[in-house]
Amino acid sequence: MSAQELNCEIALIFDGNPIREHKMVLAGARIRRLVFGFHSYFYPLCDFGYHLDQKYHFFLFYNQIEIALHRNLIWMPVDIKITPSWKGKLETEFAKPYFETLIDFVKQEYKTQTVYPPGKEIFKAFDSCAFEDVKVVIIGQDPYHGVGQANGLCFSVHEGIRNPPSMVNIFKEIHADLGKPIPASGDLSRWARQGVLLLNATLTVRASSPGSHQNKGWETFTDAVIRHISEEKKNVVFMLWGAYAQKKGEVIDRDKHHVLMSPHPSPFSADRGFFGNKHFSKTNAYLKSKGLEEIDW
Repeated sequence: MSAQELNCEIALIFDGNPIREHKMVLAGARIRRLVFGFHSYFYPLCDFGYHLDQKYHFFLFYNQIEIALHRNLIWMPVDIKITPSWKGKLETEFAKPYFETLIDFVKQEYKTQTVYPPGKEIFKAFDSCAFEDVKVVIIGQDPYHGVGQANGLCFSVHEGIRNPPSMVNIFKEIHADLGKPIPASGDLSRWARQGVLLLNATLTVRASSPGSHQNKGWETFTDAVIRHISEEKKNVVFMLWGAYAQKKGEVIDRDKHHVLMSPHPSPFSADRGFFGNKHFSKTNAYLKSKGLEEIDW
């Protein structure tokens, strides 16, 4: 490879603290963002340049960059706007190549297509329910793909939007189970604030195209979310409605957590066992038995 010299800005780490972060472009190809630590193998890779305006400039050679890549220097993770309690748990996922590919895909979709939910609500499930507050997890599949429906919480819709059939059936079961009146609003933010993580397996979808963002990386990411909860918390109730959610929940440690399973609340399956499952009273009974505050469904 060419030994042409290139002046680049890169991020340095001192004792684990990044000083500055820069994107690096080389020969027209995006090399993404590299983090160099001051380890013994670092010194042969570059010649020091000048310290100017608090930016560290180095002269890197193409072949030396290749060496750096093969020595597993760390990529800077994608900067995801998500509540700190979850960011600390998931930052290793954000740094993985699949996640950067996923985010590139999602960004392009938002630029060229109509995509739901609104970008600021993609991670609303996490922003509305901190990791330390999670008591219940409900797993959905895709966000709603109709205009104005999806709000980043599974099964939930924005205020003022007509409740979809699955949401109607959920409220019917709560009424039958607990005697609570059926609410007019299908915005489940009130559940999230009490410690219910309303997690879709896929966090985005193209308008009028159900499943359009499946198998792009979201499922890998949300699998990691479930593993973190299963491994690092205890006494969490998981509601798994339908075969898809039940398959996704196979990683849950049943010795540490309470898993409730039934058919999906969709009109196509609710009569086959969702109605009458009493998951909401069972959840509260379990939480109460562990000294945890019950959910006001």
